[in-house]
Amino acid sequence: MTAELAALHALATAGPGEAATEAQHRRGKLTVRERLDLLFDEGTFTEIEPLRRHRASGFGLEDRRPYTDGVVTGWGLVDGRRVFAYAHDFRIFGGALGEAHAQKIHKLMDLAAAAGAPLVSLNDGAGARIQEGISALAGYGGIFQRNVRASGVIPQISVMLGPCAGGAAYSPSLTDFVFMVRATSQMFVTGPDVVRAVTGEQVTHEELGGAEVHAARSGVAAFVHDDEETCLAEVRYLLSLLPANNREHPPETPCDDPVDRRCEALLELVPAESRRSYDIRPVIAEIVDDGDVTEVHELWAPNVVCALARLGGQTVGIVANQPSVYAGVLDIEAAQKAARFVQFCDAFNVPLVTLVDVPGFLPGVDQEHGGIIRHGAKLLYAYCNATVPRIQVILRKAYGGAYIVMDSRSVGCDLSFAWPGNEVAVMGAEGAANVVFRRQIAAADDPEATRERLVEEYRSELMHPYYAAERGLVDDVIDPADTRRVLIDALTTLRAVHRTGPARKHGNQPQ
Repeated sequence: MTAELAALHALATAGPGEAATEAQHRRGKLTVRERLDLLFDEGTFTEIEPLRRHRASGFGLEDRRPYTDGVVTGWGLVDGRRVFAYAHDFRIFGGALGEAHAQKIHKLMDLAAAAGAPLVSLNDGAGARIQEGISALAGYGGIFQRNVRASGVIPQISVMLGPCAGGAAYSPSLTDFVFMVRATSQMFVTGPDVVRAVTGEQVTHEELGGAEVHAARSGVAAFVHDDEETCLAEVRYLLSLLPANNREHPPETPCDDPVDRRCEALLELVPAESRRSYDIRPVIAEIVDDGDVTEVHELWAPNVVCALARLGGQTVGIVANQPSVYAGVLDIEAAQKAARFVQFCDAFNVPLVTLVDVPGFLPGVDQEHGGIIRHGAKLLYAYCNATVPRIQVILRKAYGGAYIVMDSRSVGCDLSFAWPGNEVAVMGAEGAANVVFRRQIAAADDPEATRERLVEEYRSELMHPYYAAERGLVDDVIDPADTRRVLIDALTTLRAVHRTGPARKHGNQPQ
């Protein structure tokens, strides 16, 4: 009997055969078990229901009942920490979801939530199994419901390693992070054939829903990589930054980078002149441990940078304006991107550091008609609703409503620091003077000289570097080179901070 059992397990593990495996490799894709071997620490994966087979009949299904039913489910260790995963096997029914297939995923998701451990899905499937009809659709509904119930409870990561069409695309969109691989993964609700039939548009799978499209245009993909090996290595690294669930803090790691290291390079990286552009990424890298930064949605809404990193061995979420793109203004997509990132960090006890250098919100008819008011309010809501430690650092300018939205003291950040060249005001001095002193300027014998004088007067009275500090809206003006030390000290102090929100079912955040 044990020999028979071993033979069945071997058959389930081997899959549909060498020809199917070779076909998978010709597509430039790994097999399901090769992927799981890359995700988990060696020899730690425990599979459940490997002998599961469907019971459907009709359309030839009764003659095709492979073990696993096209999905491998189980758990293992990633850097010694428990992680649950399910992975589609494209070699079996094209990875399409049927009733038994869905039930395996439902069970695994329930186990992950009960165990309080992260869930990773390796997606490579053709959508619902058409031969099983509504049973397959109901299976998707069960997955969606569990995605929502686990949201903010355990980290959920979707890795797109092949096609993901129709209703199948909604499960990844409900998870915290979506990884995609260039050239081999696509996501779309309706495929190119349907688009062509309905609209007449000619489009390829890659043009419609490829990795670059979702990374740079739709914002669906948080991370994009060139191959599966790199992608899965980055999934492992992301997991190392995150807690197992919302009841834990992110894991701390030993820090060899001195916590009191002075960051003299910041004086050269950030120009003193507020109108000069620069890249915020090297600034972030200079401050954090060993320069290691994991940027989220790097290619989408690049005028704001959202990243995970460590400070003194502690995971932090960083939100920063990007002066090299649109001067760092906030627009619709930037507000959406930052708001979701803030909500994620708050859900999983990741402290927030906000680096501010913002001239305002992007003006324009398209922005107003596109709903910049409600989209900007999403970021405001996310910060106001966050209960994790929050620290703001004003690098240069912070103007108008954008200053408030970027986690100012008035919306509840715990500590606010500013560099000596900071300008916190309703608007820039030139614009303010043109409004406040327009009559004086118009009546002057030399309007331009008068305007320059009044601009400087406004700047010296209301925009000098210590104006906000004098009014308690900034806790201290610091030497930029001390930024790392100040942040680590503040985060260490705030680590034990615990807040609870008002008693309510949930808020009604802006849509």
